[in-house]
Amino acid sequence: MLAQLIALDWGTTSLRAYKLAADGVVLEQRSLSSGIMQLPKTPRIINGRECADGFELAFDEACGDWLDAQPELPVIACGMVGSAQGWREAAYRDTPANVADLGNSLQTIRSLRDTLVHIVPGVIQRSRLPNVMRGEETQVLGVLQNLTPEAGGDLLIGLPGSHSKWVEVADGCITRFDTFMTGEVFAVLSEHSILGRTQQQGATFDAQAFDRGVQVALSADGELGVLSTLFSARTLGLTGELSPTAQADYLSGLMIGHELAALAAVQRQRRNSVHLPSIILIGNSQLCARYSRALDACGFAKVTLAEQATERGLWQLALAAGLLDSSSR
Repeated sequence: MLAQLIALDWGTTSLRAYKLAADGVVLEQRSLSSGIMQLPKTPRIINGRECADGFELAFDEACGDWLDAQPELPVIACGMVGSAQGWREAAYRDTPANVADLGNSLQTIRSLRDTLVHIVPGVIQRSRLPNVMRGEETQVLGVLQNLTPEAGGDLLIGLPGSHSKWVEVADGCITRFDTFMTGEVFAVLSEHSILGRTQQQGATFDAQAFDRGVQVALSADGELGVLSTLFSARTLGLTGELSPTAQADYLSGLMIGHELAALAAVQRQRRNSVHLPSIILIGNSQLCARYSRALDACGFAKVTLAEQATERGLWQLALAAGLLDSSSR
């Protein structure tokens, strides 16, 4: 099959490149550790000129040979590459936002290869406490393209990670979202606080310790909030109830449990109903498995995992932007 698009998911720590054929079929993909905060530094010749620009170097490494073979391929990129610290800033679009809104708002930069790189803007939710996303909007839109219009009314899309996002959708649009810094705070506590002093890396996932953490968050002991229960990750170790290798998974369950308990409460309040929405998860399979386990404990009955959300979203945005022939659908 002939390639029709190069799609880049360019974040803070990594760069994923996809060569896509008709209908967004993935022909080839690559993953590099060349996120915007750790770009290559060794100069090399690009298009006959010596180059030391990290963005150019990373772009050439990711897909230079693909463009050598097919110089006419359009390129689209999402993620932190469009931030103020990125290659070219793509201003946030306000909610509600859909494929057409974002596809018509791409920013471009011309690379040393004379290739136009089209950069997807992020999404901002303006309120007393503003909320933003970059990259996640593309994944969400990739999921929405495969849903019936009526499916979004009882649906929440979750993107677990350093900054977990929970996205409400309606009529093919991103309408509202919440952010929980669970992953980043877990890393900080494990690496830079007293809680990490007694932790040891376990060889396998300790499901029992994780479940215990979730249940503590959901119990009366957790009603005062996550700050009231965090110290138990240390005290249960000091009293011999948690082994050193179980403490990290207990802390993970505790924090994810608090996140999802808050999520369930706010969803019931917003919907004025005891009924909780169906969940579609996007992201790392191991992390999504943890969240799926905790979501079940929190009363979210229907949880599914989306695949190839980023690639599908970038393909749809390229179509909306007119980068592809409509017959490529």
